This record gives sequence, structure tokens and C-alpha cells, in this order.
Amino acid sequence: MKRRVFLKRTGLAAAAGACATTVEAAPVRNDQPAQMPRIVDTHVHLWDLNRLRLPWIQKDSPLARSYVVKDWQTAIEGLNVVKGVYMEVDVDPKQLPDEADYVLDICRQGNTPLIAAVIGGRPAAEDFGKYLQRYRGNRHLKGVRQVLHSDSAKQGFCLTPAFVRGVQLLGEHGLSFDLCMRPAEVGDAVKLVEACKDTHFILDHCGNGPVYAKDRTQWQRNMEALARLRNVVCKVSGIVVQGRERWTADDLAPVINHTLTTFGPDRVMFAGDWPVCTLRATYRQWVEALRSITRTRSAENNRKLFHDNAVRFYGLN
Repeated sequence: MKRRVFLKRTGLAAAAGACATTVEAAPVRNDQPAQMPRIVDTHVHLWDLNRLRLPWIQKDSPLARSYVVKDWQTAIEGLNVVKGVYMEVDVDPKQLPDEADYVLDICRQGNTPLIAAVIGGRPAAEDFGKYLQRYRGNRHLKGVRQVLHSDSAKQGFCLTPAFVRGVQLLGEHGLSFDLCMRPAEVGDAVKLVEACKDTHFILDHCGNGPVYAKDRTQWQRNMEALARLRNVVCKVSGIVVQGRERWTADDLAPVINHTLTTFGPDRVMFAGDWPVCTLRATYRQWVEALRSITRTRSAENNRKLFHDNAVRFYGLN
């Protein structure tokens, strides 16, 4: 199911009385060591609806309220999250500078674990270069994202000449681009990355791999093709929102394990996708599910997944 379609449907379900934040996931295996690993969360969403407009959020959705940095800090309490990277939230395009200023100021203050940001942007826009220039030299800015699974971004949009040139410009500015797209379109990502060899890319949410699909062959092949390109890393995140009401860690394991194996231990990063993840799981449930799935992997590889790779990739001193 398309991620944006799922979010809309979840909002409709909420109107019928289903409260997503109270849904309890099926228990995950509890054979992890007691000590929590240090975590860098590379995908933190925040929005203050008194300041920003998010057209994609339905009025009856559990997400239709403000989620500010204090709420995130409450969600991560006790989980040893030591640093966080903000991820843009697809605001009204007119408010892109407002969103960027809002979150970069939070990072600048330095009184929370949120220390870096990936802001929203429109690479195909004529004034994209001017937009980037506005934030040139800001040490907290790490990259840009435009969601590619929305109605305004049809299949192939990311391969248009203007879009490709904008993403190439990110590389010239030392900034990365996050790929958030429909699973059937990961092949488009391969072509975009090949055209932008000097830009670093992050594939979000395991390429939105289909959790319950009977046949994942095409997604798997596209992921393998993308992983062969060395300027791409992948976030392990997001797919928990596809879970059924009584999901288990085993439901998520095939997509996650294929992602980890395909990209290898040095090119994967944990991401919380909070508060979107709360449509199906608390922050803790998502962390514990992933730890359960990765329990047989080496301690070194898990340190890389949950912490070290993100510090290295984003330069989080």
C-alpha cells in the first residue's frame, strides 16, 4: 500500500473510533541484553500547527495536532537516544522557508538531542539554487527532501531534467537528498542516483518495502540495484505503519532483513519516523521490534545500525 494512502486511511479509521496511539502491537521477543544501545534517530518529524500547515494530514487523523520537540523527548525517554536529525514534514510549499527556519533554530539552541536537519525543498523549482544559498554555511543543515509518493509527484517526476539538475546542485553544496518513494518506483531512484554521482542519497523507510506482499521480487531487485551504487545509504524505518492492528516483529523481519543484507552493515541507519510511527506503534515498540529482529547480528553491526553510521554519514560531532 502506498504510504500516503495508508496515512489517509488511518485518519478515516480514527474518525470511526480507532485510536492509533492506543493500539498494542503483539509482543516482540524479549531476549535482548538489558542495556539499551546508544541511538541516533535520523528521522524525527516535528510540527507546530500554530505555525505550519501540513495539507496531507486529515482533520480526523491522530496526527492532526502539534508534535513539538518536548513531545519527542517524552517519547524517547529511557531509550538512550543521544542525538536526533529532523526530517521535513511536507508543509505547504509556501512555508518551506518557515519550516527550515523553525527547525534550524531548534538545532542552533543546542538544548535538546536534535542537532541536525534535513529540510524540505523543491529541486525542480527555478529558484532552488537561491533557496539553498539562504542556508549556505549552516552547520546544522545536512540535506533536503521532497516526498516522491505524493499525488503531486507522479512516477518519473524525479527523472525530469529540472529535478535532476536540482539534486546535482545539492551535491555541489555538500548536501544529501532523501529518497521517499513508492516501492514500485525504487527503480527510478536507481536512475536518479546514477545521474547525480556527486550527491549523497538516503533511501527512506527500506524503500517502503511491502510488508505483507506475497511477491516482493521487483522491490528486492530494485533494492539490490540501488545498493550497488556506492553513494546511497538506507534508513531502516517507517514500515511499521504498514502493520496490521496486531502486528509482530516477524511481520516486519523479511523487509528489514533484506534491507540489512542488501546494503550491508556500513550503509544502514536506524530511524524512528516519529510521530508517524505512532499510527501503529509507540516509539519504544518500534525500537524493541527492530532490536528483536537484529538480535542475531553482531554487536558491532548493531552499533553501526543504531549509532555509528549516522554519526559518520551526517558528521554529528
